[in-house]
Amino acid sequence: MSLTSLAPFRGIFIIKQTLLGFIMTVTLPLSVAMAAAPVSVDMIVHGRYVVTMDKTRPVIDNGAVAVRDGVIVAVDTAEKITAAYSAETYVAGDDRILMPGLVNGHTHTAMVLFRGMADDLALMPWLQNYIFPMEGEFVDPDFIETGMQLACMEMIKGGTTSFVDMYFYPDRGADVIEKCGLRAVMAAPSIDFPSPGFTGWDDSFAAAVKFVKERKSKSGRVIPAFAPHAPYTVSAEHLAEVAKVAKELDVPISFHLAEDRAELTQIKERYGSSPVLHVANQGMLDSKLIAAHVVHPTDEEIKLLADHKVGVIHNPTSNLKTAAGVAPIPQMVEAGVVLGLGTDGAASNNDLNMWEEIRLAALLHKGVQYDATLMPAEVVLDMATRGGAEAAQLGDLVGDLVVGKRADMIQVDITGAHMTPLYNVISHLVYAVNSNDVVTTIVDGHVLMQDRVLKTLDGEKVRAKANAIAAKITEALKKKAAAE
Repeated sequence: MSLTSLAPFRGIFIIKQTLLGFIMTVTLPLSVAMAAAPVSVDMIVHGRYVVTMDKTRPVIDNGAVAVRDGVIVAVDTAEKITAAYSAETYVAGDDRILMPGLVNGHTHTAMVLFRGMADDLALMPWLQNYIFPMEGEFVDPDFIETGMQLACMEMIKGGTTSFVDMYFYPDRGADVIEKCGLRAVMAAPSIDFPSPGFTGWDDSFAAAVKFVKERKSKSGRVIPAFAPHAPYTVSAEHLAEVAKVAKELDVPISFHLAEDRAELTQIKERYGSSPVLHVANQGMLDSKLIAAHVVHPTDEEIKLLADHKVGVIHNPTSNLKTAAGVAPIPQMVEAGVVLGLGTDGAASNNDLNMWEEIRLAALLHKGVQYDATLMPAEVVLDMATRGGAEAAQLGDLVGDLVVGKRADMIQVDITGAHMTPLYNVISHLVYAVNSNDVVTTIVDGHVLMQDRVLKTLDGEKVRAKANAIAAKITEALKKKAAAE
């Protein structure tokens, strides 16, 4: 066949090649685009600075976090996150720091209703003459519900997303937590003498066991725990009983320990020991122990706490207000103790503001020990976030912004005069920020506050109920004063 006779076939071949080239130019970019299509997530939250508390990448400039089903699925620059993910909800982060929510490792939330009721008293007279009698008279399920709602308002607005609670009627408190949206270790109290709803140890501990075994959190945000009050209000055999059951059920224990010099004296007289060694002998350190205060440990006891990975919660404001003393926190840091921060109850603080605890924890020990290098900002911020979560037995869930953790995070506004200029983000979070700078609070991927507006609580209704209870307490205080 001649070349001339092949010409028609050659023309067909050229047409086919041209069509194939056209198809390739259309389909190749489409296939590339399909391969790189953004992954759908529930939420993307931005921050001018993202403080992750992840030691491998602590601060990301112009960052973002992607969230699906309440879990962090990506943390990176905003450019990379928005290229790789699309979301139903976007939370802008201009002029904001995005960081993990704060962890309040020790409090009695409903005691906000006793805020300012009895101040400027030593710990034991304060407890025995005011707190215990008023609790006996006023604490009931309705008191707990109102107090917890008021406390949740305060914590959400201050950027606290998780807390360890130790107070009465924990079932009612847990119901409030499920509705308000926060995360909590709810520790059911037990004590050797009569308390609200109980005649003594037997019924209070039985109720605690029932709560721990039967309380099922619908959201997964409420973790039941035990709360024997303290070594001076719970006998040695009862502490051993709690330690045994808590270990069997694999649940935390929240506990006051070595808080006050009067406690040291009582434990020495009763048991010939110090509080830490005494409870160690009862097996308490072998459990998931969250030990509040620990103001008066010896060097030997500090090592013991570190070896047993006890979560120690530093409560600087409360300890100063009750004149309990100053805990040797720098020595605990050096020894490797797992450390967190707490406000204690608002009756001995008088608020639930974790930013005050952060700032005070950074400053107090410098002045007391005459060393400005102690408690650097990054160490203290860790106590309020990642380390605090570990101390509160929540470290596998929250505390840092890393893939796989629950999406508990807050945004802090940086436009205030007190935040300007900004050279070091971590420094400002410890030494300059106050609770009113928190503009967004998110727990489990749910927005609880945005632009300072609460989403899960009616502030006016809660305050009205709180003031109605306060009026009754005021009348009781007047009668008490008249009788003295």
